[in-house]
Amino acid sequence: MLRKRTVVFLVVAAMLCGGLLTMAFTQLPNLAGSSASGEGLLASISNSGLEQAEAKKIGTALDLIESNYYQDIDRDKLVDGAINGMMESLGDPYSNYMGKVPAAQFEESIEGSFSGIGAEVSSVDGNVVVVSPIKGSPADKAGIRAKDVILSVNDESLQGLDLNAAVAKIKGPKGSKAVIKVKRAGSTEPIEFVIIRDNVNLETVTSRMENDKVGIIEISQFSLNTGDRFKEELKKLEDQGMKGLVIDVRNNPGGVLSVVIDIAEQFVPKGKLIVQVEDKDKKREKHPSKGDSKPYPVTVLMNKGSASASEILAGALQESAGAVLIGENSFGKGTVQTSFDKQFGDGSLLKVTIAKWLTPNGTWIHEKGIKPNLKVDQPDYFSVAPIDKKKTLKFDMNNSDVKNAQIMLEAIGYKPGRKDGYFDRATEKAVKSFQSSQKLKADGVVNAATAEALEAELIKKIQDPKNDNQMNRGIAEVREEIAAKASNK
Repeated sequence: MLRKRTVVFLVVAAMLCGGLLTMAFTQLPNLAGSSASGEGLLASISNSGLEQAEAKKIGTALDLIESNYYQDIDRDKLVDGAINGMMESLGDPYSNYMGKVPAAQFEESIEGSFSGIGAEVSSVDGNVVVVSPIKGSPADKAGIRAKDVILSVNDESLQGLDLNAAVAKIKGPKGSKAVIKVKRAGSTEPIEFVIIRDNVNLETVTSRMENDKVGIIEISQFSLNTGDRFKEELKKLEDQGMKGLVIDVRNNPGGVLSVVIDIAEQFVPKGKLIVQVEDKDKKREKHPSKGDSKPYPVTVLMNKGSASASEILAGALQESAGAVLIGENSFGKGTVQTSFDKQFGDGSLLKVTIAKWLTPNGTWIHEKGIKPNLKVDQPDYFSVAPIDKKKTLKFDMNNSDVKNAQIMLEAIGYKPGRKDGYFDRATEKAVKSFQSSQKLKADGVVNAATAEALEAELIKKIQDPKNDNQMNRGIAEVREEIAAKASNK
């Protein structure tokens, strides 16, 4: 079994900006600060610093390097490297050191304000792996998916780099282009995405009302303002006579723990647990609800990109409020971090895992995720990879790009007759029909123009709400529960 070491880092204002790593910054009501004093989990946080011998050893190393290295050295860079080395030696995916610039960007992301392309990543065995794209972000719109392995950015390899070094390669201003190659399970060849960096949508909560008074609230992440926005949108729906609610946390990478507790309290009956937090001494801090249950049914939509605070909400509503979870197994991120941003005095920040969290029933979902009550998959074309525009696909070829083209053709109503990657005459006929409909040269060859047209039509298909299997099942479940409740009266 391969040794797995992961490092997660929020890449703001760069290719992977916007992913709220995991309950970062303010975790618990009594963990708002970074002092070593306090009760509960704060009592376990120590800042005793280096022993005299340890300080001497590190200082000696610094002096030896500065005195003997054959080139001039940057002392700040060496000190930052030493701290990074300490964090990496923990072998923890979510404990990180951030210098002044990334720390400031991280704080902006917690506040719900950031720019980039919008995705959370981790580093696994030297590979940069996507945890989740932010819904509606450039990464999401381009087709980046959870579990994608990012190979390179603008032809610069990320293999073997720590995430700080990866960030240095992928930063860029709004409007700049990031050509990203990824490896995706099920695809034999790298997939290339061309993404234009942009401001990531700052709105974390949106809502709408479906027929039969079924409300939908989508939460893209749990930033500091998300709790208030959720209350506003929930009240708006309730004032319209809502009879049931679907909460959508798909591709939500998490955020601030106190915020998700605040949201969960609106559905979990008073006294029932929302979450338990266990420190290194096995002491558990339980968080019972101070709120009340709702008179209407609630379902929660989740997928493999639902992580951290999203999983806390799903677990709390499933186990303590009777909500039905629909979709896919969640990501599986069950630890709690706090951020120390005052002690260094130079704007840098240390984010440290201080505990693990458990569901109300005491289950630790770390690296396992939460299983839905109703497993519902999306159509295969929801996860199809873009076609490599540098290639031309034609009769008698057999590869993954042909397979992707066939999946797209089938999805938008043209019938290639197969989806196994072999370009036969039926596929050629389907391509010609599509090209004719798009006023392209109907030669049955998939060139860049045809590939782009195929992808554009597929995006329309995916964006059509009637094709969202998970959402449709969630709405149907709520309607069934409304009907059952009415029949029992």
